[in-house]
Amino acid sequence: MARRIDVTGAGGVRLAAWEFGDPPKTDRAPDPASSGSGAGDLPGVLLLHGLMGRASHWAATARWLSARHRAVALDQRGHGRSDKPPRAAYTREAYVEDVEAALEQLGLGPAVLIGHAMGALTAWQLAAKRPDLVRGLIICDMRASALGAASQHTWTEWFRAWPVPFATLADVRKWFGEDDPWVERPNPARGEFYAEVMAESPDGWRPVFEPEQMLRSRETWVYDAHWEELAQVRCPTLVVRGLDGELGRAEAQEMVRVLPNGQYAEVADAGHLVHYDQPEAWRAAIEPFLNTLRDA
Repeated sequence: MARRIDVTGAGGVRLAAWEFGDPPKTDRAPDPASSGSGAGDLPGVLLLHGLMGRASHWAATARWLSARHRAVALDQRGHGRSDKPPRAAYTREAYVEDVEAALEQLGLGPAVLIGHAMGALTAWQLAAKRPDLVRGLIICDMRASALGAASQHTWTEWFRAWPVPFATLADVRKWFGEDDPWVERPNPARGEFYAEVMAESPDGWRPVFEPEQMLRSRETWVYDAHWEELAQVRCPTLVVRGLDGELGRAEAQEMVRVLPNGQYAEVADAGHLVHYDQPEAWRAAIEPFLNTLRDA
């Protein structure tokens, strides 16, 4: 059962953090900073979803991590069960400050940050800013290069193409898994991923986020390259890509070269949603890296 912990982010925005697994049994006394989890001094892991995602997308990962870690997934501002104030800042700085606040309020630091897409960018920017809070980093399918204006325009048009409201969740799964023009071949996992970010409304099923807020969030990083911050990350870092994802092999390997302490892994038969497409292969790719951090 998931347990919610409220966190106060930048500008007072209320964020929902989630523990999806039972805390491991330990003989240690609980740390007061652990919000009553009973996890004592177990190493902390904070999981950060990508744009349009939510903490529950990490549920399977968090559950197996919880056997040896205190694993918490965060609904970032504008996403999931966290607040979505229309006038709040949806900037790079705000997202990074939110994670900084979450680590401190949850008593997780120094933690391993595991981020997918935009969540990975937030993770490495925080690792560059606050190395004292981050002891390891996993970057899942996020590019360091600028994506540019054409990319933002494509996303704007894509949101307009969504046939919302969807009549049923089955319609959500079918559109995102088969009918979406971005889908090259049927992908049931993609359909399930987007079904998880829909909520029932009086006229049908709509996303739990505001598309305009997503575009505002994206435009604060899509025009810029992020190599400089990547080079400032000193902790051990694993760059993971799906073979059919958005991060190409050459760029991923260049990211590893730029990182002072970088490693590389790839997952076959996976697209951008690596951890969701192939959960067992994803675990096999990252578990050895996590074990080296525990043994260090």
